[in-house]
Amino acid sequence: MQKIGIGYDVHELIPNRDLILGGVNIKYEVDGKQYGLLAHSDGDVLAHAVIDALLGAAGLGDIGYQFPDTDDQYKDINSMELLKRTSSLIDSDGYSIINIDATLIAQEPKINHYRNEMAKNMAAALNISPQKINIKATTEEGLGFTGRKEGMAAQAICLLQHSEQKM
Repeated sequence: MQKIGIGYDVHELIPNRDLILGGVNIKYEVDGKQYGLLAHSDGDVLAHAVIDALLGAAGLGDIGYQFPDTDDQYKDINSMELLKRTSSLIDSDGYSIINIDATLIAQEPKINHYRNEMAKNMAAALNISPQKINIKATTEEGLGFTGRKEGMAAQAICLLQHSEQKM
């Protein structure tokens, strides 16, 4: 049996914070200040969308259910660790990842040079081949909060295969 999951996440850009996307620390400066994403964890919007897609496909809730921001153990946690824990959850439920397709929605920065590293980081956390992860980006042509560079969003979709023997 195969199951599809969709994930979405959004975070506000703020000064004096590292920008982590797909487990990659990206230098993103505006007027000489480093900008990153505000969140309880490291704010990796791309990883969070992937986590939601995986959990949704497996019927295991969402990132807020599994890793609540009211729990101090997740304060400033590396999202690659959250991906590892998500992988364990779906593996123990009998699922394997067929593929993941993720889109970063941000006016800046351009991520073309980071895509392969992002895919490798997420694949390592999920214990799958980087070829199973596609990462792309789009702007919103200056429209909305992402176009005004107030924040970033990400969408992800995944396909899981369930082992019939474990059902």
